[in-house]
Amino acid sequence: MMTNAMQTDIGSLYRDHAHWLLGWLRRRLGGDGAEAADLVQDTYVRLMVSGRFPAPDQSRAFLARIADGLMIDMHRRRRLELAYREALAALPEESAPSAEQRAVILETLTRIDQALDGLPSKVREAFLCSRFEGLTYSRIAERLGVSHGSVRKYMLRAAQCCLLALNEFEPV
Repeated sequence: MMTNAMQTDIGSLYRDHAHWLLGWLRRRLGGDGAEAADLVQDTYVRLMVSGRFPAPDQSRAFLARIADGLMIDMHRRRRLELAYREALAALPEESAPSAEQRAVILETLTRIDQALDGLPSKVREAFLCSRFEGLTYSRIAERLGVSHGSVRKYMLRAAQCCLLALNEFEPV
């Protein structure tokens, strides 16, 4: 629950910096004002949820860091959606999933992507090499410069992370 002080802090931050943040995002997004406005709102929602507020002299840097992370997430989600749509287009029409199934699959892929993004880079890379390139643990170990046993541990950690992400997701 937001206290009165938190509401005052968020209100001040919004009044003082939302216009600047909108311009900053619009420039980074190639002039797309609607998308920038959505990200401004998402930035302030993320700020409210976290309950962490910047020092007055760090406000813009703090807001920019949150907005940048949200923009990266948005671009990643779009790449994932595009790859999924391309894979769907390659299917025979009678094999294509329904609109509801596509939405559930896309949400599942997004959750897995977010979960993997939170892992250390070697763990994530080992998992992706195994699942998407079909590399053996030995080849992954060579590529990453680690032992075969480390790859096994990485794979277990990544699989557990994906499983947790899927268990938290309850399709509609």
